[in-house]
Amino acid sequence: MHIYFSGIGGAGIGPLAQVAKQAGYEVSGSDATDSSYLNSLTHLRQGSGGQASQGIDIHVGQTREAIATVHAKKPIDWFVYSSALPKTDPNHPELAFCQEKGIKTSKRDELLNKILSQKKLKLVAIAGTHGKTTTTAMVIWLFKQLGIPISYSVGAKLSFGDMGEYTKGSEHFIYEADEYDYNFLAFNPFMSLISGVDWDHPDIYPSREEYYRAFRRFIKQSQWSVLWHGDAKELKLPSAKNVLLLHDNEEVINKIKLPGHVNRLDAWLAAKSIFEIVDKPLEELIEILNKFPGLSRRFEQITPNIYSDYAHTPGKIRGALQMAHEVASENVVIVYEGLHNLRQHFIKDELKNIFDDVKKLYIVPSYLAREDPNLPTLAPADLKNLLSEQAQKHTEAAQLDERLKENIKKHASSGDIVLCLTAGGAGSLDEWLRQQF
Repeated sequence: MHIYFSGIGGAGIGPLAQVAKQAGYEVSGSDATDSSYLNSLTHLRQGSGGQASQGIDIHVGQTREAIATVHAKKPIDWFVYSSALPKTDPNHPELAFCQEKGIKTSKRDELLNKILSQKKLKLVAIAGTHGKTTTTAMVIWLFKQLGIPISYSVGAKLSFGDMGEYTKGSEHFIYEADEYDYNFLAFNPFMSLISGVDWDHPDIYPSREEYYRAFRRFIKQSQWSVLWHGDAKELKLPSAKNVLLLHDNEEVINKIKLPGHVNRLDAWLAAKSIFEIVDKPLEELIEILNKFPGLSRRFEQITPNIYSDYAHTPGKIRGALQMAHEVASENVVIVYEGLHNLRQHFIKDELKNIFDDVKKLYIVPSYLAREDPNLPTLAPADLKNLLSEQAQKHTEAAQLDERLKENIKKHASSGDIVLCLTAGGAGSLDEWLRQQF
């Protein structure tokens, strides 16, 4: 079967393309822009299941002519796209071509369910407003360090594996389950881990209750679930024998030595959940997690004293700030790039005091995607004006230019930690940071 992935450079589509390739499918794809990740997909290393991999045939530019050429060379059986594609362009040329030709089209979830069924894999799904990528990576790290065969998909680059892997003989599939566009409700997990719940994606969930309802349904669809007692209370989740509730003040959490309170909580969630699956003592799982090497764009050091972090909701921002203060005390400088103008309107009240205690704050233009054209764009100066009087005293509206580069260099050389809260992707603060430093 020939599967074509549109938007293959994305954090959800790309790993699934790797899984499909290693599982034995013919795979090709496209993306609107080039990236280093696309290059890595075209030069896939041998899969951990022993399959020889010749890489994925990818082209940049999503035109009718390009996909027609691919289809003529070898007919496409299944066109897989991200949730954003029909929302940003209902007349997307690739989607229109496939519909005209009668080619099966779907979001990625339907394909993953087919692979799970075909390969008889038990799904361990990690969902949540914040912490799900880190928790997913920690679960993958545990299985790999224990020497247990594992297949998985995670939305960030790992130092200990690809973003997506299929391993022949594995029993479980570890999956970062995204709630955007109700994606996670396509699955019936063997076990679900809920890393944290706080209303997000107002373009999909118009109310907090609608968002919570989706999580309650996801938990109901799961054979087993593990989540925090506080989240269960917030969700008004009825007690059930197949739901394990954790408390965030348990003494054993102090045995986890990772930097950052949020990281230690994610590690405890991973350890306690996997303890229910593997026949290993909790103490051994904690020791393994204490050696967790981290992952891309989660308090990732770009160069000494300069870090990149994909923190874009208030909960994630607070977690990243706590980690930075834990490492550098009061010497924390922030460069803030909002992810979506729509989200900045949604969280503007919560942003008011969130940066009160940093040494210096630079606000750069937000990363725009899937926007509401009726909303005015909040420029850096507008976001600054939304902050408290205390925060505004140390805040500066900025651009991704030479002046910002020099300011970052001065802070880093003087011993400050410069934490860049950034969207990632082409044209983002994260990409600029890597180019400059």
